[in-house]
Amino acid sequence: MQESSRRDAGIAAAAVSAEAPISPELDHAKLDHASMSDIAHALADGQATATALVKAYFARIQAYDRDGPKLNAVRALNADALAIAGGLDGVKPSAERPLAGIPILVKDNIATGDAQPTTAGSLALEGARARADATLVKLLREAGAVILGKANLTEFSNMLAIDMPAGYSSLGGQVKNPYAPALADDHGIPVVSPGGSSAGSAVAVAAGLCAASIGTETSGSLLWPASQNGLVTVKPTVGLISRAGIVPIAHSLDTAGPMTRTVRDAALLLNVLAAKDPLDLATQKQRRPADFTVGLAADALKGARIGVPSDPADPLNDPFFRKLPPKGAKVVAEAIKVLEDLGAVIVRASMPTAGWMSGPGTIMAVLNRNPLSANRGNAVTQRIVFLYELKRDLNLYLRDWATNTAIKTMTDIVAFNEANAGKALRFGQDNLLAADLTRADLSEREYRAALAMDLHCARTRGMDAYMNQHKLDAVLFPGSEGAAITARAGYPSVMVPCGFVAGVDGKDTPDYPLGVTFAGRAWSEHKLLRLAYAYEQASAKRKPPPGLPAL
Repeated sequence: MQESSRRDAGIAAAAVSAEAPISPELDHAKLDHASMSDIAHALADGQATATALVKAYFARIQAYDRDGPKLNAVRALNADALAIAGGLDGVKPSAERPLAGIPILVKDNIATGDAQPTTAGSLALEGARARADATLVKLLREAGAVILGKANLTEFSNMLAIDMPAGYSSLGGQVKNPYAPALADDHGIPVVSPGGSSAGSAVAVAAGLCAASIGTETSGSLLWPASQNGLVTVKPTVGLISRAGIVPIAHSLDTAGPMTRTVRDAALLLNVLAAKDPLDLATQKQRRPADFTVGLAADALKGARIGVPSDPADPLNDPFFRKLPPKGAKVVAEAIKVLEDLGAVIVRASMPTAGWMSGPGTIMAVLNRNPLSANRGNAVTQRIVFLYELKRDLNLYLRDWATNTAIKTMTDIVAFNEANAGKALRFGQDNLLAADLTRADLSEREYRAALAMDLHCARTRGMDAYMNQHKLDAVLFPGSEGAAITARAGYPSVMVPCGFVAGVDGKDTPDYPLGVTFAGRAWSEHKLLRLAYAYEQASAKRKPPPGLPAL
């Protein structure tokens, strides 16, 4: 039986078990779109149980992810979820176990040491399991969370092929944006992107298929899907959350982060996830507050200096705001007005071009063989650091974490895909082919030079220079437009919804969300959360997708 058939059979069976009535309190509270904090209160007050929550989410997954609009956000359910929930019934969320009974999905590149496969969406890793829980999964379980299942994603976090659609994997298929699930081109690719590569993690939260989820980002894979789905996310400083047990792209930039409906929920998850880990040396430099929720207040923006890298007197030097279409520009302008009304000092000044342009020797040409790409046959520039770190890091994951699979190296994945091209290579594997030519030991001069130049441009001459010059508390970006510079610097960002836009490349679409990003220096998550919280409370722009009512 194929993995997808087993998955659908498991969901159907779970939906049957979910036919038991859910308590009137649970239904009345509409916990399908409630905040995680409200769900915790309902559990603490005895208005809901972990079992009832799991059943409710299973039913919604059946109704909206496999049936109805077929969002395809959940790649597989955890067969043990109901049993785990049963053991937590009556256990109230507490300081020791703040997530007791709360169902959470994790992206399918995050290892779970149970019967669930960890596949990165790849047919080559179908059935592959992990030797143990990723460190962040271990922390979630210790906090009482119910791991509901694995979310679909862009295969290998969008490092398989050039121009691969966000949210597509050969094993899981295509994730759809819940705000416009019916719109697709002739190839079945969504017109309104679900964002990538944590598309399934984001869509599941937006559609009310879980209380919260965990995604990952190398450059934009938390921020973009959060913006496209009207969610809050934190792309942390590299090292705030352990990456041990996560199928990697590049250790210089990789991180995991929460995807939630509110800023407070994201802060609550950071309280659990931000911990030093001997398996991830980057966490040894970690700096964090005792409680990320302290100081979340409506007046936190008063007096804060917020940089807007868009100077009307220098319009050409603006890669972040200039490309916004008129409706998007209006939505972001309204968000900036809210910040000003809350007492923030808005500093409009262009960012040095060294900060947003690729420095010398940081990119390389890769031939685009994607049969569905409009740019097929041309060379496309890709980041050297990504391609060189990918082979080394992925080989280490396969050696140290993967079990129940014959795949031992990236070269094995390339060979498997070529042998199963009809199913595995709809969009090709040009990035893997390029990465597989590297030595996998990071000894190449070009790699070391590219890494140093990335840090020099994004951090020293980018974010640091900009924030120092203007004495800023944070930098504001529209949507995920600032993802690349903060990713290369290893710096944090917090995304919060700011409104709705419509239209893609001249095509009419239903309204779909747009967010704004508060970005800052290393370990400034707490400050960014406070700023984002104040904006969130004043603006209240999140609205659930239409057409997905409570069951």
